[in-house]
Amino acid sequence: MASAVARHLGHRVLKRFLWHAFVNRNYSAMSGLLIDDPKYSWLKDLGLSSDNDGVYTGTWGGSGEASNNFRVRVKIKAGRAATDYEKAIQATKAAWDEWAEIPAPKRGEIVRQIGEALRAKKALLGKLDSLEMGKILAEGEGEVQEYIDIADYAVGLSRMFAGHIFPSERRGHMLLEQWNPLGTVGIITAFNFPVAVHGWNACLALVCGNTVVWKGAPTTPLVSVAVTKILASVLETNGIPGAVCSLVTGGADIGQVNELMLLAHCHPFILCSLPYPLFLLLLHKNVFLSVNEDADLEMVVRSAIFACAGTAGQRCTTARRLPWHQSKLSSTLTDISNISISRSELWTTSQLSSSVLFKAAIVDALAQGGKIEHGGKVIDRPGYFVEPTIISGLAHNAPVVHRETFAPIVYALKTKSLQEAISWNNEVKQGLTSSLFTKDLADVYRWIGPKGSDCGIVNVNIPTSGAEIGGAFGNALCSST
Repeated sequence: MASAVARHLGHRVLKRFLWHAFVNRNYSAMSGLLIDDPKYSWLKDLGLSSDNDGVYTGTWGGSGEASNNFRVRVKIKAGRAATDYEKAIQATKAAWDEWAEIPAPKRGEIVRQIGEALRAKKALLGKLDSLEMGKILAEGEGEVQEYIDIADYAVGLSRMFAGHIFPSERRGHMLLEQWNPLGTVGIITAFNFPVAVHGWNACLALVCGNTVVWKGAPTTPLVSVAVTKILASVLETNGIPGAVCSLVTGGADIGQVNELMLLAHCHPFILCSLPYPLFLLLLHKNVFLSVNEDADLEMVVRSAIFACAGTAGQRCTTARRLPWHQSKLSSTLTDISNISISRSELWTTSQLSSSVLFKAAIVDALAQGGKIEHGGKVIDRPGYFVEPTIISGLAHNAPVVHRETFAPIVYALKTKSLQEAISWNNEVKQGLTSSLFTKDLADVYRWIGPKGSDCGIVNVNIPTSGAEIGGAFGNALCSST
């Protein structure tokens, strides 16, 4: 039925249908505000209250209707595209005039203070991230740590903007290279990483002399508000206009406004205000984790569990296709299934839309010849919980295998050789990250070489999940723009 709905309804109509079903189911079950419960009084330490403004442009406000946040059960007043967003753009552009004049090392000092302020609130922000988004507490705190780490990185960067001097072909001349800020930067973040993705982009944008407008996911607005309150306190303490880091919460209408040349969905990064469109997006992934005949299977099992089901299988780096050498598949699937059963508390799909897509993928996989080795069911309990699912028996190019489903489903495939695995890795449109497990150095160099994986991140003997702040975050083919 879910597949039929997805096929016959337009994309926007389906999203609207899912959102209203999601809201109605949860709002009707609410009684009282969670923030009034003494167990959750710590929410007030993040500056939250029973009624919260969702727009910040140096002052707090919001002309949209106040609605209840379904998980945290407090009210939040979102922004409107026609009024609040336009106000934020004007305020942020005005703040740029002052911010761009501040020397880069001084901007770095402001970002250093932001990092310190986040350290002081790390445990609280991690709890809020877990509460509102649904991930486990350790991952919530880990997200905040990523923001702190990129702040440290940006501080060093603020003293290292290098420009080259080139020889000129003209007598008495020289060529100088200088990097200038772009202006006002728009950042749109998705629900699965509502803290870290803003940090990755905002810290770098700020030290480079840009101002920021942030539009967070409509399902995690309180995280956006809490983080912005921390940023605002640092800016205001230093006499910097708060609009340097503006916030407009709300729905898709905010993100679709093109004032900053911005069009972004799923997991976008920075989008910049230029006379022509410039986008830096993180989009689809369909991640590939390949296992050679000589791989260390104990390492593979540990890595595959986290790569396939960490963060409920809803990371951009989640492994979705798991090709094994045909001699290793059967025994190792049993090991992974057993671990999945013992750790099944980790896997909530966090949103109704993901639960619907999960069920649709199961139906399609079975119809295309797949066999469920483990899981495959929606768990009957409050919230949106599903079983981590392993499906075998599908062709490497089955439509459901090539289609990205943002849920804890992995397709186990049989391969005859590394060359075959490489061709399967490269046959999809996406190209974010991939990994190979092997002890053979020749295969390692084949995998990372020009005829190997075509992904932006190419791993060896580690899970596909995650990345490090010191390197570029993947993004090749249709996984980026």
